[in-house]
Amino acid sequence: MDNILEEIITLKRTEVCKAKEARPFEVLAEQLHAAPPVRDFVNSLSTHGPVGMIAEVKKASPSAGLIREDFQPVEIAQIYETSGAACISVLTDEHYFQGHLNYLKEVRNAVAIPVLRKDFIIDRYQILEARITGADCVLLIAECLDECELEQLYAYALELGMSALVEIYEPKNLKRVLKLSPPMLGINNRNLKTFVTTLDHSIQLSAKIPADCLLISESGIRNRQDVLRLQSAGVRGILVGETLMRAPDISEKVKELLEVNV
Repeated sequence: MDNILEEIITLKRTEVCKAKEARPFEVLAEQLHAAPPVRDFVNSLSTHGPVGMIAEVKKASPSAGLIREDFQPVEIAQIYETSGAACISVLTDEHYFQGHLNYLKEVRNAVAIPVLRKDFIIDRYQILEARITGADCVLLIAECLDECELEQLYAYALELGMSALVEIYEPKNLKRVLKLSPPMLGINNRNLKTFVTTLDHSIQLSAKIPADCLLISESGIRNRQDVLRLQSAGVRGILVGETLMRAPDISEKVKELLEVNV
């Protein structure tokens, strides 16, 4: 698993090039007028209790392999919504996560809460794809982008009316991310180079996040105690995938983490 992120980005560049050849940016942009209205991702998170949940539709991962064999994206997303999730994240990477853009489109059409495209975004083309498919938000991983790329992609997402969840793992990237004055910021507890995960990572960095920036902790959240621990450190959002996807009863697991009765 040594530096899997570098391997993923190399393949992603090839995939984006092929997609542009098959359907150029200008052709894709002609479909923007038909895209569904953008839903307010940040508002949904901030108004869903003390800690809002981004619940993830995720079939597989490089570190865990196949996570859920009985994988019904729309059904899972609807369970998330009715159980109290604020937003939904949909994996669209095909090679490493067995995701697909069609899953995003189907989920967006089936729920009323905002939807995030979870992928390794390195090009405006992918953001345009996301908006046309119905995404309300995109994930931008600081470790995948230099300062100029991050600024340009962040600005383009906002230009399309979307939100952008900027995620960091390396503390050294925090300064350049905060230069964007983002309304929300994600801290990945999983090292994308080694896939080692610890909640301490969010807790240690939380003191460096401005109070007006909604802090989201991602990965490694397994039980209610984890949520309370993060909440006490100032975390106001959580992104949960594998824990929910492995649960025999997804609805009960969402309710347990959020301590809600829906």
